[in-house]
Amino acid sequence: MVTAWDPGVASARRRLLEHGRARGLYSGAAWSLGDASGPLDRGWTGTRAMGGPALDGDDLWDLASVTKPLVGLVVMALVERGDLRLGDTVGQHLARYGASPHARRTIAQLLDHTSGLPGGVPLYRDHPTRDSLLTALGTLPRNAEPGTRVTYSSQGFILLGLIAEQATGRGLDELMNELVCAPLGLTDTRFRPAPADRERAVATEVCPWRGRTVVGEVHDENAVVLGGVAGHAGLFSTLADMERIALCLLGGGPPLLQPDTLTLMATPRTDHLNLRRALAWQGQDQAGSPVGDAFGPASYGHTGFTGTSLWLDPAAGRYAILLTNRVHPIREERGFNELRREFHRPGGPERRSV
Repeated sequence: MVTAWDPGVASARRRLLEHGRARGLYSGAAWSLGDASGPLDRGWTGTRAMGGPALDGDDLWDLASVTKPLVGLVVMALVERGDLRLGDTVGQHLARYGASPHARRTIAQLLDHTSGLPGGVPLYRDHPTRDSLLTALGTLPRNAEPGTRVTYSSQGFILLGLIAEQATGRGLDELMNELVCAPLGLTDTRFRPAPADRERAVATEVCPWRGRTVVGEVHDENAVVLGGVAGHAGLFSTLADMERIALCLLGGGPPLLQPDTLTLMATPRTDHLNLRRALAWQGQDQAGSPVGDAFGPASYGHTGFTGTSLWLDPAAGRYAILLTNRVHPIREERGFNELRREFHRPGGPERRSV
């Protein structure tokens, strides 16, 4: 039986990603597929920007919304420590939202996107300062009664980041370093890369709002207004660090959370609703998954708007990481979603153009 690790499959996967670059879907891509023992197929192709230097495997990628499950790991570590409980509400921890429509939303509802908060609202357009944006967030109308519908909401994860900070008196960047990066030995996963590190960063959009190509600065505009550190976006990482995260979640790396906590995080909670979500993770929806049908029904993962993804199948003991800058130089989708499904196809990409 042909497997995802066979040499011919690995070669086809590289050709698929090289073809995607030739079509202008991104300037570069890096990937890793493996199991709890480590990577079994990994590589990179292309450049850090159109016409820029070649990728060398040590490149910094804007993870975009893959930030969310990593912030979820921070939140669950704080739950284990007793600083937070899943039933705690927004109003309990954030006084500025005490009279907000969202005051009674729980941490669990924010994590599984059932809080009723709306989705990706471009608050930055009318609220150019951190304080004004956070104030506006508290006035957003509900789009569903809590617990009745899954609505993917970056705004909910902004609140989660604020709750973690308020509960501990520490910045979210400090908490990420202490509770995730240090235990896993992550050396290149961070918010707000330093100027010296930006030389390794992969370019994202030629941003009309900023009037320049974004390199080493978070792509998400709401996160920019929030200072580059937020619960929904802002983390940068390397292929090697993402592999360490995947191995940890599969039980092949240093422990980060108790096994029962990791299982709780990955267990679907919304099968009775419109989409399958766990605590900070996306599941395999019946209507389809961003990775297609490559993984089993108990698999979970997350994607990022910039063209990143991490997907895990604990039953099969395997993971897949794909890092691209598909918003470079422009953010239109242009066929990337189909390429991503083909990349993850069981048995490897078909020998055809995507």
